[in-house]
Amino acid sequence: MKYLIAFWLTFFMLPIQSQNQPWKGKFEPIDNLILPPNSYRTASGAPGKAYWQQRADYNIKASIDETTNILSGEETITYYNNSPDDLSYLWIQLEQNVNKKENEDFGTINNSLKDGINTQQMQFLTRAIDFPAGYTIKYIKDSNGEPIRSLVNNTMMKVLLDAPLESGTSITFSIGWSYPITDRSMFLLSREGYEYFPEDDNTVYLIAHWFPRMAVYNDTEGWQNQQFQKLGEFALEFGNYEVEITVPADHIIASTGVLENPENVLSKKQRKRLKDAASSFDKPVMIITKEEAIENESKKSNKQKTWKYSAKNVRDFAFASSRKFMWDAQAVKLPTNTVMAMSFYPKEGLPVWQEESTTSIMHALEVYSEATFDYPYPVCISVNTSNIGMEFPMISFNGGRPKNGKMSKNAKASMIGTIIHEVGHNWFPMIVSSDERKWMWMDEGLNTFLHQRTVAERYPEFNSVTPKSIVPFMNGDKNILRPIMTTSDNELFNQFGANFYIKPTVGLQMLRNSIVGKDLFDAAFKEYANRWKYKHPNPSDLFRTLEDATATDLDWFFRGWFFTTDNVDMELANVKWFKVHEEDRNIEDQTESTQVIAEGNNTSEAPKDFSNGPKVINMTSTPDRSYGGFLSRMDDVAIRKKLSGKNLYEITIKNVGGLVMPVTIEWVFTDGSSEIDTLPAQIWRRNEYEVKEVFIKDKEVKTVNLDPNFEFADTDMSNNTFPKSETVSEFDSFKNEKAN
Repeated sequence: MKYLIAFWLTFFMLPIQSQNQPWKGKFEPIDNLILPPNSYRTASGAPGKAYWQQRADYNIKASIDETTNILSGEETITYYNNSPDDLSYLWIQLEQNVNKKENEDFGTINNSLKDGINTQQMQFLTRAIDFPAGYTIKYIKDSNGEPIRSLVNNTMMKVLLDAPLESGTSITFSIGWSYPITDRSMFLLSREGYEYFPEDDNTVYLIAHWFPRMAVYNDTEGWQNQQFQKLGEFALEFGNYEVEITVPADHIIASTGVLENPENVLSKKQRKRLKDAASSFDKPVMIITKEEAIENESKKSNKQKTWKYSAKNVRDFAFASSRKFMWDAQAVKLPTNTVMAMSFYPKEGLPVWQEESTTSIMHALEVYSEATFDYPYPVCISVNTSNIGMEFPMISFNGGRPKNGKMSKNAKASMIGTIIHEVGHNWFPMIVSSDERKWMWMDEGLNTFLHQRTVAERYPEFNSVTPKSIVPFMNGDKNILRPIMTTSDNELFNQFGANFYIKPTVGLQMLRNSIVGKDLFDAAFKEYANRWKYKHPNPSDLFRTLEDATATDLDWFFRGWFFTTDNVDMELANVKWFKVHEEDRNIEDQTESTQVIAEGNNTSEAPKDFSNGPKVINMTSTPDRSYGGFLSRMDDVAIRKKLSGKNLYEITIKNVGGLVMPVTIEWVFTDGSSEIDTLPAQIWRRNEYEVKEVFIKDKEVKTVNLDPNFEFADTDMSNNTFPKSETVSEFDSFKNEKAN
């Protein structure tokens, strides 16, 4: 054994590349950064055999008073405790309380004054107009009508049970409530409320997070009872809904779920048009035309109608109501389901909403279904509003309106992108139900990834996100940048879009296009979506599934891209050229040490280009002692023959930005041709800061470029080329312009 150790140490120890900077463990497992697997969530990323989640069914009756803009409601909740724990109290979400003036609201999001400020900005900042927002809880009663005690803490309400809710049992209780519907123009980041149209004295109501809703209780943190602070959105349980909504008789409602009483709320003509739309796969059918909507909004009914809806296995319920709505619908055929895509919009949305909205829904349904699973619900609705995009099961509120009937190409692209994005949220998080209040990137990032894929495939004339899109953000001030793995409300307001939407999107694009490959990645992404549909995944479940379903170690990628603020900046520090050819002698008869002759010189100075020609190297025959106990010998002559006339290039690449990535190398030859070589990220395993690689080329090289197709969001492309291009200063450019 001693002899063998000495043999390996003596003859097979390779030169060790120096690494003067500290080892950061970039390829170490991320096990210490994510939740450990257990019987609920397996090490493969799939739900375990013991996985459980709670359920909440709702029976709701609500009405809107258009004269006071007050919504009143009564609900009966049946809550199923499927956990292994007995629960002594329940937590209810009261998101409308976020609009109370004394609430902590957003605190530091927009808290500075300046010399010039408009009234809307001042309202956001100081609540100069005090609005009586928030819930009035009229009662909480058990199934026998007896009152239940409760405590309200801002946007959360604790329901105190007389006896613990035992594991495997359920409880039914009822709540009565009301609240003033907010004017959306008065509140920063208002996702719901009303929009008033002074020209015709009408209102569009967008009604969301409007009823007291059960908070999530799960295996990873117990109750998810973080306060609603507007940026971090929602964590909700699945259940069945029976909902009755009473509004003015001339209102039209767009809603989550299936309309159960169309004969009571729709005209015979409207019902006939809906039936026609159910078999119209090539274009939308107008259910309510422009002329009919204008006629409807010109007068106000004193009567009321009640619309009845049911929705199965959804995690939320929202609706919109107005007498201003036009309405169109079209059937979309998916492999396992036919969906009614529908759009509701006031005349102010014409003509682009009639032209584009329902078509955009169709494109989203088709691309997302192919990438994950078929959209399972019967309807998918887009409602036009002034300035937001907000998602709910089967329905979304989407901004984008023309001015004087016209819209620029960029504005139209933004509108279409918003519709696609909000429709896409039906998958993430409405079905693959991650915790938005904690991990915004899990729904926004995954959804934006497919939203941008939809735009790229169905609207190639529009700009879509690519790795280049994230460069300005990743090149930013490291003192304020936060990793993707930052909880939702702790991100800076001016960078949450880049960090939670675009950066995860680019990361998934790199995995799909450049690291794992489309076929493997697409199958793995679909596996994740199907494993966790109608369930509550965590980041660890996503990371593990992508590795499990691709047989690829991606811990290095998740560690760098999701847990750090490192950026990609690969520097092509040096390229050395060796041109191999033999002396003029009979190579067949050579057995002694041979010098390889190369044109040029062997100066130690690093070359700036290839103008000095290749360097000289010495290639000797392998001495017997190098073989140790092996009796076989290499064919030295054959090896010399294979290298004769070849060009050897040794390249040195430095990791300046700190984020390890694969390296794509473009070789441009003197004859004008080119080729690509790719090195895997694993080349950085033993030296995280600098690597050297040797390549053999038949042709002489003119230029070497790193990341020529900009696949990896390199933040400084000026150091990616050899010979290095001279950078002309702004002053020199100015002088040259003046001279010319």
